[in-house]
Amino acid sequence: MTGQPAAEFRRRAWLCIAAASAALAGTAQQARAQDVASKPCAVILMHGKWGSPQFIGHFGRRLEPYCAVNAIEMPWSQRRNYDIPYPQALKEVSAQVQALRAKGYQRVVVMGQSFGANAAMAYMAQEGDADAVVALAPGHVPAFTYSKGIGKEAVDKAGELVKGGQGSEKLAMEDFNQGKRQSIRMPADVLWSYFDPAGLGHMPRTAAAFKKPVPFLWVIGTNDPLYAAGEDFAYRKAPEHPASKHLVVTAGHIDTPDVAAAQVLDWLKSLP
Repeated sequence: MTGQPAAEFRRRAWLCIAAASAALAGTAQQARAQDVASKPCAVILMHGKWGSPQFIGHFGRRLEPYCAVNAIEMPWSQRRNYDIPYPQALKEVSAQVQALRAKGYQRVVVMGQSFGANAAMAYMAQEGDADAVVALAPGHVPAFTYSKGIGKEAVDKAGELVKGGQGSEKLAMEDFNQGKRQSIRMPADVLWSYFDPAGLGHMPRTAAAFKKPVPFLWVIGTNDPLYAAGEDFAYRKAPEHPASKHLVVTAGHIDTPDVAAAQVLDWLKSLP
């Protein structure tokens, strides 16, 4: 096949390929539209300290009949080991939020367990564009560990280095999580961003700094170490919203999400 017939064959082949590609793109777009129409809510789901998205995956799947759920790996995972500062971690969350909005979701919820709950609150204080916040068994309390002397020397040193313009200098410290300790090493500015006792990890501060009133669900187990702190610790410091709720379940720190899953789903469905 040469000359004009060959050129015409190639032209028709390319037209067929273009048509097939357009059809596939249209089908994918239609599927996304149907998913958005059938699920009026999308969730960014964050795991706890030293964990991974798989640790919170079972809970996330229980929300999927109503919400699209995107479980993401955060810098405090065992694998990432605090590889970026806290403000930058929240920018990663922001990118996920914007991607969900681009798909057409009108309600995007930031949600997490333990350190992930801490991050959901910090996100609302730094970025402020979520439509609801869910804190499951909130954790990572740097003011508490600092007051107990856990990592205090490293935190103080990190603060000095950051103020002196030497934030890239690496420091070692002892991290604490549910009674367990683990040695970690990171640049001073990264360490300070997560462990400053009055910084982004301080939940009373971030709750009070929500950029706007949104539905806020605080879920705590009766056997969780933070249960004794009560509603005034951080929950009551957030801007008031009629749909906000302080939910107490009979559970510990680890199993709170699974124990509370049905109630969390009901709360999501009840939002106006």
